[in-house]
Amino acid sequence: MKKIEAVIKPFKLEDVKDALTEAGITGMTVSDVKGYGRQQGHSELYRGAEYVVDFLPKIKLELIVTDSELDSIIEIIVNSAKTGKIGDGKIFVSSIEKTVRIRTGEEDEDAI
Repeated sequence: MKKIEAVIKPFKLEDVKDALTEAGITGMTVSDVKGYGRQQGHSELYRGAEYVVDFLPKIKLELIVTDSELDSIIEIIVNSAKTGKIGDGKIFVSSIEKTVRIRTGEEDEDAI
């Protein structure tokens, strides 16, 4: 099993969610996060004063998938989150050793 963490632009969340739902992914965790990469934030003007916004709003998706689903799910996220502009985000993949569904006690792939 693998854990996919995808950091995307907030306005792309519905596109990604719809594409994943269409592919049969039934669960994910979504968090509002802030961060920056190569974008390095931006300057804004407020009441005549310029200030720097270092951290930009992003959405972090977390999904647990089987090894066989991994590549197709990554492709779906990339295709539905991509705008072609800087700040589109990143995807991180890590291994999951154990999963337990609390309600039923199911384990590993049965639990996802």
